[in-house]
Amino acid sequence: MIDELKKEIEGARRSFIHELESIQSPEQLAALKERCLSRKKGVVSQFLARLKGFVPAEKPLAGGAINQFKEFVETALAEAERTRGAAVAAKGEWLDPSLPASELPVGRFHLIADIQRQIEDIFLQLGYEIAAGPEVEREEYNFSKLNFPEHHPARDEQDTFFLEGHDDLLLRTHTSPMQVRYMLEHKPPLKIISPGKAFRKDDPDATHSPCFHQVEGLLVDRGIHFSHLKGTLEAFCRSFFGPDIVLRFRPGYFPFTEPSAEVDISCFMCGGDKADCRVCKGTGWLEILGSGMVHPQVLRNCGIDPEEYSGFAFGMGIERVAMLKYGVPDLRLLYENDLRLLGQFG
Repeated sequence: MIDELKKEIEGARRSFIHELESIQSPEQLAALKERCLSRKKGVVSQFLARLKGFVPAEKPLAGGAINQFKEFVETALAEAERTRGAAVAAKGEWLDPSLPASELPVGRFHLIADIQRQIEDIFLQLGYEIAAGPEVEREEYNFSKLNFPEHHPARDEQDTFFLEGHDDLLLRTHTSPMQVRYMLEHKPPLKIISPGKAFRKDDPDATHSPCFHQVEGLLVDRGIHFSHLKGTLEAFCRSFFGPDIVLRFRPGYFPFTEPSAEVDISCFMCGGDKADCRVCKGTGWLEILGSGMVHPQVLRNCGIDPEEYSGFAFGMGIERVAMLKYGVPDLRLLYENDLRLLGQFG
């Protein structure tokens, strides 16, 4: 009888190995474990139930053979659970770590960083340099040298973050101070863009944030006219938004430029033909940036003779450009780190 039992155990072992190798899901693995190790109808339990039919001299040999089979099954099942995805079985997924990964998550730039890089790439191709400056700035560079009068509301603590205990230090309200720093340290011709963060005491809403991002540009050389500014901005907008974009210049006011202009672009979504356009609201135009010729006093403040040199400057909000180009309805969405939104870009 003992020889017959050993043959049956060997057959059960081979059958178990074959089934284990063909397992394709956690459910199949659990079913195999139930068939082999369940207390009432499991294969091991059925072998143990037959011990009472053995004579006393054969019972130790039969019991030892059954226990060896049981230990083999338990060890193999435990190893299978460990290596084949027991950690994800509860999720209804199946993982075989011996296979190459079918899909690996790929990191992407945040939408704001991606838009900034696109803008930088265009101006680098136009021959501009990138100039970065400090976010904690002196009031002289942020306001005075940029021709802001003493009574200008932007100098008020209700609008600007001043550093406590340092009357001359603040969080820059735009990236224009970098233009001042660059003009003080370099002689014309100058051709730079200055991207980075800026800070203002704005309450967060769909179009405002106390922290935001800008890209500002500056060109100073002999014989620079407003037509050079128009040509530069047309080249940028058509490269960024599409070749059919039309620009519209409207009179504006900035302390550091004269004359100054607000720049609109034709709606790249509807071309002005749809009254219900979600981007331009049916107006056909989108306000994109501010610009103008560098004020002669700003050049003087930076040690540049306005009789010999002239220049232009422009600036745009990166968040606004991103919202326009990709139809993001609320600026706050860009800061909520919701991967459902951010995963659509980059």
